[in-house]
Amino acid sequence: MKTPKKILIMGLPGSGKTTLATELAKLIGAVHWNADAVRANINKDLGFSMEDRIEQARRMGWLCDTVNAAGHVAIADFVCPTDEYRKVFDADCVVWMDAIQEGRFEDTNKVFEVPAKEYAVSVSDAVGLTSEPLVTEKLLMVIASFPAKS
Repeated sequence: MKTPKKILIMGLPGSGKTTLATELAKLIGAVHWNADAVRANINKDLGFSMEDRIEQARRMGWLCDTVNAAGHVAIADFVCPTDEYRKVFDADCVVWMDAIQEGRFEDTNKVFEVPAKEYAVSVSDAVGLTSEPLVTEKLLMVIASFPAKS
């Protein structure tokens, strides 16, 4: 099974992005970048304005590109609330954690855009919202069906 090189796991805060990303990274031997950890250590200069969120997406994308250049799969988990931010990140595969309808931050809820079905796989469609574990063979097959960019 061929895995896309740059995987984005996105969704509202509290939707389970980090849990899925951690499990998936262990299973496929990928490098995992968590947005909260990156903000706390690398992107301390960024806030949550629209401009700063776009810069966060660009930097997260660059971190993943660097991992890809070394020959490894990279997984990033972060809110990435709009199509514009997702385009800046430029993932091979987008997994949408659609387990919740609202997150704990009202400003994020207001700007959040549901990704288009042709652009992202929703976890509820791939594994069901009550599925344990989150990383199932079906989800791996769906992720593998996204062609890696050259």
